[in-house]
Amino acid sequence: MRRGGKRRWLVDYPRAVPLAIFLLVAAVTVLSVFAIERGERVRENADLSRQADAMVSAIERRAYSSSSFLRAGAALFGSQQSVTGDVFRQFVSELRLDADYRGAEGIGWAPAITDNQLAAVEEQLSFGRVGQMNVRPSLQDDPRKQLVPVLFLQPDTLRNRKALGFDMYSEPTRRAAMDEATRTVRPTASGRVNLVQDSGPDEFGFIIYMPVFDGRGAQRSLKGFVYSPFNASQFLTSASELITSPEAAFRFFDVSGGKPLLMVETENWVDDGHTVERDVDLANRRMLLVVQSKRDMALSPLSLITLLFGLAVASLLLVVARLLTQQAEEDSRSLEWFAQQNSIRNSLTRELNHRVKNTLANVLSIVSLTRRRAESLDEFAEGIDNRIRALSATHDLLTQSEWGTTPIAAVISVELAPYINANDHEVVAKGPDVELAPNDALSLGLAIHELATNAAKFGALSCSGGQVSVTWELVNPHLARIEWIESNGPNVEPPTKRGFGIDLIEKIVAHELRHPVELEFDPKGVRCRLMAAVREPSEFALRSKYAAAKLDQ
Repeated sequence: MRRGGKRRWLVDYPRAVPLAIFLLVAAVTVLSVFAIERGERVRENADLSRQADAMVSAIERRAYSSSSFLRAGAALFGSQQSVTGDVFRQFVSELRLDADYRGAEGIGWAPAITDNQLAAVEEQLSFGRVGQMNVRPSLQDDPRKQLVPVLFLQPDTLRNRKALGFDMYSEPTRRAAMDEATRTVRPTASGRVNLVQDSGPDEFGFIIYMPVFDGRGAQRSLKGFVYSPFNASQFLTSASELITSPEAAFRFFDVSGGKPLLMVETENWVDDGHTVERDVDLANRRMLLVVQSKRDMALSPLSLITLLFGLAVASLLLVVARLLTQQAEEDSRSLEWFAQQNSIRNSLTRELNHRVKNTLANVLSIVSLTRRRAESLDEFAEGIDNRIRALSATHDLLTQSEWGTTPIAAVISVELAPYINANDHEVVAKGPDVELAPNDALSLGLAIHELATNAAKFGALSCSGGQVSVTWELVNPHLARIEWIESNGPNVEPPTKRGFGIDLIEKIVAHELRHPVELEFDPKGVRCRLMAAVREPSEFALRSKYAAAKLDQ
């Protein structure tokens, strides 16, 4: 039952079942791809977090190294009576900046002075120079009492010489960092600034300051700052060199007042991508690092393979399911056809049995009546032979029509065939196209045979010039009237006793046709009127149904 139920689903829903299978497999495939992509995202987040942590560590290591150098410089310069060029250059040479101080523009010294000390500092700036160097911005443009001009900056490059003489205390961001460094006495990074060395307005960096004091305790005074300027791009590049696989893209922000200010981003940064943020403690200042995955939003190779394989399997199952539904439909049609054939065969068997019984009943009646009316064995044999032949001729006619409807004209033509072509008498048969059921055609054939036999022996067909007219017409759509009229034959005298023909026509034929038969022995010729029902073919045309059903299959 369960297996048959499954096959019924294939037959009842021939298109829905394959589509449902396709959608089910496609849904499983999509879920699998989703799970794979989710795993890839988790792995990607882990890798991105690892790279972000590694980059933060590298940045803080760079900042810590710079702070260590600045602390050493502050300790050295604080012990000196004054920071001269020779002392500063000797200190920087010991640091080996090219090898150990990558990412920084160098190390500089900026004394903390008042406007009264400005002339001495400008003289020191101009020593060994071709022209006069002044502190900028000038006090005329920006009056101020506290100045922190750049006095020394190593390495001595054309780029770094641009910064000499610049009063860093005149710029608010630098001033805030120096004040914080003075307060905390520790290396302190500034916010985002445009370095004097940089020519472009979009180039940003930051500066780490370490205060240098003259004296100790409450008697100490600020001598100046040892500092390192950093170009943000170079600093981020040098930090990325410390991690093993810098595959991600980076953005570096200065956080000022809770608002991030972009300092630099790598060239491979894109606007839309998965990112991870990390806070960076860079020399006593909060900064923000944003790491972006280089992976695009397309499916991973494993997801793409899974998707293509799943869709291929879904399509294959769709085709297979469709073939199964077609096979199930064909099997169902075959079963229905076999059931229909079995029903038709059973019906035909019952109909054949019924008609054989009717035919045998007619034969028995003919035999019985012939035996009672025959006066000799030869007469009995001849009567039986003729009547069985007439019955057989009508049977042949019915067989040719596959036991469907039979035209009245065909029945009359078969029974009168021996007399139609004779030259000494005339046979006329005419009427509309009317067809009778098989049993009615057999009964009509027997009646016409008896009338023709009687006419050949005693009536119009027994002499020259005789005429037999057989006409028929429809009384109504369900009833036909057949009329036999003999003329120009011998005078007819009513029979003195009833013969077989009269009993056959008035009893057997009238019973089979379900209507009385009017048989009149007129002196001018025998007259006979029969009534036959015109029935619907569906009541008996089983053979026709069978043939039509067979053609439909």
